[in-house]
Amino acid sequence: MRMVQEDFKRVAKEQELTTKQEEYTRLQATEDSYYNLPSLSGKEGTQAYYDAYNQLASLNTDNYTVSQANFIVENAYYGGKQNFNQFKSGIQKTAKQLLQKMKERKEDIESNTDKNLMIFEYFSKDMKLGGVQHKAYKYDFEDYMGQKDHSKMFVAKLLKTGSGQCHSMPLLYLMLAEEMNTEASLAYAPNHTYIKFLDEEGEWQNAELTNGIFTANSLILESGYIKSEALQNDIYMKSLSKKELLAQFYADLANGYAHKYGMDEFVGKSLDKALEYSPNNIYANQLKSMYQQARLTYVANQLGIKDLENPEELQNIRFYPKARALLQEAKAQFNNIDNLGFVMMPEGAYEQWLGNMKGEANRQKSEALAERMRQINAEKQKQKEQEAQKQKKKESQQSKEKAQYFPIDPKHL
Repeated sequence: MRMVQEDFKRVAKEQELTTKQEEYTRLQATEDSYYNLPSLSGKEGTQAYYDAYNQLASLNTDNYTVSQANFIVENAYYGGKQNFNQFKSGIQKTAKQLLQKMKERKEDIESNTDKNLMIFEYFSKDMKLGGVQHKAYKYDFEDYMGQKDHSKMFVAKLLKTGSGQCHSMPLLYLMLAEEMNTEASLAYAPNHTYIKFLDEEGEWQNAELTNGIFTANSLILESGYIKSEALQNDIYMKSLSKKELLAQFYADLANGYAHKYGMDEFVGKSLDKALEYSPNNIYANQLKSMYQQARLTYVANQLGIKDLENPEELQNIRFYPKARALLQEAKAQFNNIDNLGFVMMPEGAYEQWLGNMKGEANRQKSEALAERMRQINAEKQKQKEQEAQKQKKKESQQSKEKAQYFPIDPKHL
């Protein structure tokens, strides 16, 4: 009988501990809900973004295709309903046509310079391609930041309409470069991205696709919004590695989610991954700051602090250690961005800078630079052909000079 009573007591104690643990967990979850943005996972289509994150995470950071990574991001916005094979086949078809055009012109299809010049021409000039007249891509000045319609940023939109901006154009360029087995990379400028590639002399060339010109570094610096600290920290004018480029795709994923659904922990998770791969990525750092501000504002409102700009109200945050920690994180991120050398470039200044690049003098310089690259490469190709002919002639001569042996019949000795 006593054993039964002890069993009852033990069970009752275990139940009490379980109840307390469940209550603690519930209270902890309630408290955490005050300090995290509400999850948007219940909204239709968010699962496509969670799947996209996992798909990006499965890529080899140093060996993936830009076409695949970009498609993953854009397809998430469309709810996972797009066809990758159809998208990729279009890129491959164009790449083959460009290589064929190079062969027809007797250009060097092994030359990194010539292939980049071919892709650049495809973007900047009308040309007949595969029996069809291709129109040069145009800059879409309407909502070019994708504030009203985020899909304006997409390569899919560029391919469909023939117009895009500094986000979609360089990405399509990189896709074509990959399919043509040539080297090119992405680089940042304030509010802007462009293409860099090495020419035959080992010099970096800047391909500005929004205006269809090659630009000198000095022209990029003329924006007036690139501090020396920004250059020292490699946030601008540096060719991105594959891993650093993948960081942009994670940031793009976060940005698309925020535009379509709003801010929640998924945005923070995606940006953390972006900054893991590229800590100084200014695009991801800015988005991280926006995310932290949104979270801090939500938490402050939950705690009855309605105006964070009001010093008297803000003082009340000292009573909430977790909220105070979020405030410190937000301030630290502001300082981090400032220390990286970032300066906000107003839209008007950006548009003026783009307009200045369109000048006739810059266009003439660009054409002269492109022609110089062609001539240098043509001369090198000619030298290679001459050396190959010399080598062939030398081998032929050596073959003739080899001692020749004839069989001897012993009967004639």
